[in-house]
Amino acid sequence: MGFKIAVAGATGNVGREMLNILEERGFPADEVVPLASRRSVGTEVSYGDRTLKVKALDTYDFSDTDLCLMSAGGSISKEFAPKIGAQGCVVIDNSSAWRYDQDVPLIVPEVNPDAVEGFSRKNIIANPNCSTAQLVVALKPLHDKARIKRVVVSTYQSVSGAGKEGMDELFEQTRAVFVADPISNRKFTKRIAFNCIPHIDVFMEDGYTKEEWKMVAETKKMLDPKIKLTATCVRVPVFIGHSEAVNLEFEQPISAEEARDILREAPGCLVVDKHEDGGYVTPYESAGEDATYISRIREDPTVENGLAMWVVSDNLRKGAALNTVQIAELLVARGLITPRKQAA
Repeated sequence: MGFKIAVAGATGNVGREMLNILEERGFPADEVVPLASRRSVGTEVSYGDRTLKVKALDTYDFSDTDLCLMSAGGSISKEFAPKIGAQGCVVIDNSSAWRYDQDVPLIVPEVNPDAVEGFSRKNIIANPNCSTAQLVVALKPLHDKARIKRVVVSTYQSVSGAGKEGMDELFEQTRAVFVADPISNRKFTKRIAFNCIPHIDVFMEDGYTKEEWKMVAETKKMLDPKIKLTATCVRVPVFIGHSEAVNLEFEQPISAEEARDILREAPGCLVVDKHEDGGYVTPYESAGEDATYISRIREDPTVENGLAMWVVSDNLRKGAALNTVQIAELLVARGLITPRKQAA
């Protein structure tokens, strides 16, 4: 007997992607229930070749549901995740609401799978920020080899990281440029079409943004609290796929060739690094793919034991929906959850 799965936030970009990935990867689900707010009740979403009708999250009974994959926003998660967990259903949450709670494991399966066993304290598991997820997949095997001391990362983040509204705004503004219509900003603080905005999430007192702070805090929690990291996060006019220019300083010597060999064998990583025109991956090529792509691996002669590289991934997949499903698969593979109907 398979599992009963609920997907909360099923009408959003990430929720729809979760449904696609559950079906693509053949997750052992006997029943999948899409959930959203009351105004979305009755909306149809796709699950493989089936069409499912959305039910209301706030009235749904989770007492016979095994897993809830949640991508409904931080405030909704704060309100509902503890209630769902109290009914014995394990929540895997894609928002930032629980990432920094010491009783909630923050998981990327290729990086810290053993930490997942701490989920039973609250029946909640957190998914990291999209920009952090792809970064730590690339950092983990290199850290294991030579111990990373410091990371300097600049991100080039697609508008899908801001949801459907962000994608719509890029499309509408791009069209307006070509037909000479007025351009208005609703989702972003400045025009995004043919532009870059060095501002994601709110500003903090030290001048960094919350997105940049997230990368620091999450990398320390999942990988190593001793790692020093500084980030500059930039929104760019790309629909899907986050890119990162990453500069690394290690405790031990490591060559570019050693790094390539290590990353070629690392789970979740795909190295495309030819020193020729087109011998690298761009965000456009990462869209719809599961891998974290790594290119432009080279030694940095300005610091001792330094490397630089380019990291690209589909933020809706590895940065959100895919990682969530991989966490669910990890729970099943380790026997940490069993179908409740079967157990009954």
